[in-house]
Amino acid sequence: MKKKIYYYDTDCGGVVYYANYLNYLEEARTEYFASKGFSIKDLAEGGTMFVVARLEIDYKFPARYGDTLEVNTWVSRTGGARIEFDAEIKNQNNQTIVKAKTILVCIGKDFKPKLTPEEIKKVIA
Repeated sequence: MKKKIYYYDTDCGGVVYYANYLNYLEEARTEYFASKGFSIKDLAEGGTMFVVARLEIDYKFPARYGDTLEVNTWVSRTGGARIEFDAEIKNQNNQTIVKAKTILVCIGKDFKPKLTPEEIKKVIA
């Protein structure tokens, strides 16, 4: 996923505010599901939702106003109710900006963990 950095993404020094990377990672995971034919909204309406249980992020280099970032994300592991995503964000000079790991847990409408449906695991892995 490409992400252009606008002024509102940055702090007073023109550097991307650290918490905004969480939004970029979320957008990339949503696009990943969409690229595999799944709508997060439709899944939720059908009783299958995913919540972030854990996120690890390493900041390697600052992104700045005007940069165009490439957010790459992929599934590194699945099991039971868990899906692990790895991600790497690079700038237009191919410098690594961020590396991250996000663990999602599949839940039902009751907000209790449930097994990730097999049809999802087969397609996203």
